[in-house]
This record gives sequence, structure tokens and C-alpha cells, in this order.
Amino acid sequence: MWDSLWINCNLCTMQGTGLGTITNGAIAIEFDKIVWIGEFNDLPDTPDKLAREINDLNGSWVTPGLIDCHTHIVHGGERVNEFNMRLEGASYEEIARAGGGIRSTVKATRAASEKELLEAALKRASALQSEGVTVIEVKSGYGLDWENETKQLRVARQITDHLPLKIMTTYLAAHTVPEEYQDNGDAYIDSIIEKLPELKKSELADAVDGFCEGIAFSPDQIEKLFKAASELGFDLKLHAEQLSDLSGAALAAKYGANSADHLEYVSDSSADAMAEAGSVAVILPCAFYFLNETKKPPIQLFRDKNVPMAVATDMNPGSSPCCSILLAMNMACTFFKMTPTETMRGVTINAAQALGIEASYGSLEIGKTADLAIWDINNPAELSYHMGFNPLQELIKSGKQIIQK
Repeated sequence: MWDSLWINCNLCTMQGTGLGTITNGAIAIEFDKIVWIGEFNDLPDTPDKLAREINDLNGSWVTPGLIDCHTHIVHGGERVNEFNMRLEGASYEEIARAGGGIRSTVKATRAASEKELLEAALKRASALQSEGVTVIEVKSGYGLDWENETKQLRVARQITDHLPLKIMTTYLAAHTVPEEYQDNGDAYIDSIIEKLPELKKSELADAVDGFCEGIAFSPDQIEKLFKAASELGFDLKLHAEQLSDLSGAALAAKYGANSADHLEYVSDSSADAMAEAGSVAVILPCAFYFLNETKKPPIQLFRDKNVPMAVATDMNPGSSPCCSILLAMNMACTFFKMTPTETMRGVTINAAQALGIEASYGSLEIGKTADLAIWDINNPAELSYHMGFNPLQELIKSGKQIIQK
């Protein structure tokens, strides 16, 4: 017999190109995997003969557990002072060049203990989990030296000791040039590359990321990093085309990166390269909103080129202090005219692809991990429609109930 069977529900399986909707559906779980899914009337026997535990959902909607595929939730301090500076007219680039921005968070993160970083990160992770998130990608990038970058990664791994979440970790040492390497970005990149074999051995990071931008690293510097990282078997991701077009997305695609993220200034040719490589475009509307930007990512271009789009919070203290995946979905619709179906795919199957875990997460299919978000809604579009309202009813992680409201 199955461990549990969920009946009288509507399913967003995310199979195919849309929502993969099944009305009057049923889904069965054994251990931590989905073992049966389909219409209730197609069950091979009566529920009481099929499962030890039967859950009647009374018409609720079930989606895969949501995935936030781009966050910086492990960091020290906040940057509310820069929020005030922007309101007084300073740009993101001006703040960064004046010694603020990422570097100010680096100072706070270096000063913080692992315990302090973990306590703060758990609050952010809990907020995301409360909205149906079961998988979170966590980047380093606020240590900018070996000791503190790995400190961030260790803290990220420790989140799973306290919360039932899957945490994917990304090494973002190439976030900006630290003060110790002022005006010598090449030497800093070399120092990162030198430590990659040790990082691989430690198993602290699943992927390597970088910031390809005028205020950070050039395409040549990122390519040198990517070449070394790919040879060691790391997955790759890239912050690209947020403030200008340096063809970073095309470079990411060249090395088979899982994703390129931000992409407000991406070109047609780079979108072509992403489509050919299967790289996901990660859309980050909360950063667009918080920085009061005007240049929008070319959503229609990604549609035309069949580039899969993910949506994430980009939770970080400087440009997106957002711990709401539902708000990110709403903003993707309102600011960028993505459809509710696109945003739902953006936080499920496409987000899983952006992390390279689509074989086990992101859709409701036999054999995949049993992460289910159960919603008190009448239409899946409500998840992108509401603001400041959380309709999560239950959350199942790896077959076990972790939230019930």
C-alpha cells in the first residue's frame, strides 16, 4: 500500500508547456517520492485499499513545492542607509563606486559569526518556506576571501539542520573586487581559481557564479573563471546584463551555464545563444522595483526564442530585501507582463532547470521528490494576483507535512 493518497484536489503538474492541470485529481506518495498521479476516476482501486493514509483536500489546488532559484539570504547587516541615498537621487552604480553597495555588506558579513549569520538566514528562509517554497538557492559573495566565502557556504548548508528545505549553494566569490585587490581584478580572479579544487573537494558549493558588469568583472575575467570551474565539474550561473550589455549571457551560454540572471540589457544574439544552450533566463522583478529601474528585461524576446524563464526574489540587503516569492510572481506580471502561467512555471519547473535539478524537482511526476504546496484558491492565477495575502494551506516536503494552517 502507498504511504499516503491525496484526493479531491486540482493539480498543477507543470508537465508539458502550460500548467498541466488535472481536475478532480489524486496523487500518491511512498516514502519521499510521488508514485501515482492522475484523475481520481483512474485510480486502480478504492482509496482505502490503496493507501494507509487518505487526505481529502476538498477541492484545493496542489502545485509542486515552489523554488526560489536566486537568493543571497546568508549575509550580515542591512543597507537601509543606501535605501535613503537612492531616495535622494543616488544610483546603484554611484553608491557602489563610493564604497557602498556590496562592499558594505562584506564588512558586516566578515564581522558576523556563523551563529549570527545562521540566525538571520533562518528567519529569511522561514519567510520563504511559509509561502510554499521547498527549495532555495543560496549564494555566497559577501565574504570576498576564502575564509568568509566558505563561512557563508557552511551557514547555508546548516539551514537544513533547522528547516526541512533543500538548499542549493552557489560560490559567488566573483561578486565584486574586494578592497584588498583594489584595481587588480585579474589577481583576485586568479586567487578564486586557485581555491576551486579545494572548494570542489569540500562539497560546499553546487555551482559557481559571477557578476559580469562594469562595476564588477569583465567578460574575459569571467571566462577565465568559468573555464576553470567547468573543468572541475561545477554547474555555472551568471549575473549578466543588469546595468549594461557586455554579452555576459552569451558567455554563460558558451560554457553551458544553467542560467543567466537579471538580463535587462540582453541582446538578441545573446538570447539566441541561451536558447541554443538551454540556459534559463532568471527574471528578478523585486530588484527592478527596489532600484526603481526603467529598463525591463525583454520578455517577448525570450518567448520568441523559446528561452525558459524563471522568477526569483534575489533576496539581498542592497537591491532586493524581499523574502516573498508570491510578491516576486506578482511583480513579474505587473512590471514585465509575464502571464500567471509563466510565473508559475518560473517558480517550479523552470526554476528547477535553472538549478540543474529538474530531474527530481519542479513538477508533479512519478519518481520525483514529493514536494507539494497545497493552496486554498479557486484558480492558480491567484498566486500571481494577490498582494500581501498568502493562501498556503499545507506544505509537504519529501512526503512529510511541515506546514498546516
